[in-house]
Amino acid sequence: MTAQPHRFTDQIVREPVLHELSPLRLATQQIALLLSVRQDDDGDWYARLLFHAPDRPVLATAEIFRGRSEAELWQSVRQLPEHHVRALFLSLV
Repeated sequence: MTAQPHRFTDQIVREPVLHELSPLRLATQQIALLLSVRQDDDGDWYARLLFHAPDRPVLATAEIFRGRSEAELWQSVRQLPEHHVRALFLSLV
């Protein structure tokens, strides 16, 4: 019988944290915009956009933002122009 290795790991559960961003304004409605940020076991940071429009379920992108540090992640979020955010929302509707 072969021995099964026993691993002792302190696995940290890293739940995503939601950050509220400036709302997205379309012609007649305002859409709440949230950023779901998480850190993986290797220390990399990932984020996705969540769109909460009135009378619609919450829509989410894939994890399109990535950074080796949290600061790098936020830099990539800030560099996304509003018209790209609008296009992302419209692609999910």
